[in-house]
Amino acid sequence: MSLIKSISGIRGTIGGKTGDGLSPIDIVKFTAAYATLIKSKKPNSNTIVVGRDARISGEMVRDIVSGTLSGMGFNVTDIGLATTPTTELAVVMEGAAGGIILTASHNPKQWNALKLLNEKGEFLNAAEGNEILEIAAAEAFEFADVEHLGKIKTDDSYLQKHIEQVLALNLVDVDAIRKARFTVAFDAVNSVGGLALPELLKALGVENSIGLNAEPTGVFAHNPEPLPEHLTEIARLVKDKKADVGFVVDPDVDRLAIVTEKGEMFGEEYTLVAVADYILQNTPGNTVSNLSSTRALRDVTEKYGKTYTASAVGEVNVVAKMKETGAVIGGEGNGGIIYPASHYGRDALVGIGLFLTYLAKTGKTVSALRAQYPTYFMAKQRMDLTPDTDVDALLTAIKKQYAAYPVNDIDGVKIDFPDKWVHFRKSNTEPIIRIYTEAPTQQAAEELAEQVKTK
Repeated sequence: MSLIKSISGIRGTIGGKTGDGLSPIDIVKFTAAYATLIKSKKPNSNTIVVGRDARISGEMVRDIVSGTLSGMGFNVTDIGLATTPTTELAVVMEGAAGGIILTASHNPKQWNALKLLNEKGEFLNAAEGNEILEIAAAEAFEFADVEHLGKIKTDDSYLQKHIEQVLALNLVDVDAIRKARFTVAFDAVNSVGGLALPELLKALGVENSIGLNAEPTGVFAHNPEPLPEHLTEIARLVKDKKADVGFVVDPDVDRLAIVTEKGEMFGEEYTLVAVADYILQNTPGNTVSNLSSTRALRDVTEKYGKTYTASAVGEVNVVAKMKETGAVIGGEGNGGIIYPASHYGRDALVGIGLFLTYLAKTGKTVSALRAQYPTYFMAKQRMDLTPDTDVDALLTAIKKQYAAYPVNDIDGVKIDFPDKWVHFRKSNTEPIIRIYTEAPTQQAAEELAEQVKTK
């Protein structure tokens, strides 16, 4: 059993003893701590939005979370089965004080999590996250008396509102998509994408869509992380049905992977690159991704004479850097697109609308579109340490060793060589340093990782 407490939320396996997994008691404790933090900010609203993906444990977790929020004196708007970006938008549309998304993202079905939002529908920052952990550890929360319990209401209209918001974006062109007469396949991994993607595609003018794993049962048909080794079925489907494109989302639909008409992977790193290229052609501006994302976004940004900036890893850090630099598009190399014209959150529905528009306007195939961009390859390795290793001192030594090259130390240490890079980042959960490399060939990326490990 596992329970991981971090600034991005509380994630754990269902079952087991209190404190060992995400037990009902743990759910109450962290929900009450979150409500205590929100209350301390003296919000204008007394409502918290709750949405969930289709996990088997979802109803149980939702009932406990909603009951606890009511017990803390908050009203709850339960939007039911909903994507993460739908929940983020609902917080703003509802004028709520915050929101809780019940999803463990790409983790297997035995996991669930509480992802915590502020009144802007954005993830809490590090200081707020740490405060929640402190409140929960001290059990420094107080429940409301019977006269001040919150009320719970349901509202299942927010998926449609989310789709309408996508259609209203200036750079989403429904007429162009309709005229292209695309055949689109998708894999929704038996979660909420099975509800959202058919409705979105229909609204975008796609008359022929082919769904795979589209029943929101929560019984994931394959490992739910949208990596190439897990997507063989959708790759075959695209080829067999002669689809123009395949889309793959994770269980909460904030990550987007793309399959070409040849049944080949577009590359999760390149979802953001392609969408950014389209945005920058029409809205010149800066871009942001995290330190471990592909250099191709920098290349595309500089092609338009604008500035690319790297942030620390984590969506909240990407969003903060985007606001600081006035970025018009940003995200993460895991297929997470953050488009401020919509909202500051990773959103696969927005990504699909923008990508299909770009594809329609270019008149190219997906594989031809992918061939436009610089090709880089990544390798991911680890350096095992003893529990008493001074990781910070080790990272400082690495920084000095490579001082002749540009170094970024906002999150571990990243060294930029002329045609490749390496990023050392310490794990928050185990005594290891993660090593990410990128180079023009897979062999070069692997060799670079081995080279820096032995120095």
